[in-house]
Amino acid sequence: MGSRFCLGFPVMKHTLSVLVEDEAGVLSRIAGLFARRGFNIESLAVGPAEQGGISRITMVVPGDDRAIEQVTKQLYKLINVLKVQDITEVPCVERELMLMKVNATSSNRSEIIELAQIFRARVVDVADDSLTLEVVGDPGKMVAIVQVLNRFGLREVARTGKIALMRESGVNTEFLKSLEARV
Repeated sequence: MGSRFCLGFPVMKHTLSVLVEDEAGVLSRIAGLFARRGFNIESLAVGPAEQGGISRITMVVPGDDRAIEQVTKQLYKLINVLKVQDITEVPCVERELMLMKVNATSSNRSEIIELAQIFRARVVDVADDSLTLEVVGDPGKMVAIVQVLNRFGLREVARTGKIALMRESGVNTEFLKSLEARV
């Protein structure tokens, strides 16, 4: 999880999961609320939820706990907002989709494909001088593959933004990764 500093205190990135009624203008009102409060939405994904007529908005916003609590209260005041959860510290399954177009010549194409396979990325388009890859995974995986393939030259990158659901099992994979690292 990344953080910045404001007045010497770390500003954490929070993941909010918001259930809303499918109504015209809901997303605009939510974005307006964040803009008025001076918050930047770093990632935003919207799609149908498990129940018809309801959408889930997943957003990543920087802020301290107090500011996020205030924004949550303000969100609940919006008519079509049904439920707001800060799932930052809760065990979750997080995924993002990224398409990336990488410069590829006949001499380095196989190396790029090998590196892509390490990240379980799929080649979805091949051109004479480029490859387009599809990558699905947690946000850390997106950063890692960009770093690895950046040396070949990235022409274009498109990312969906993070989506997340709480783990019913309650298993915290970050905790498990830290245990694995110690062994």
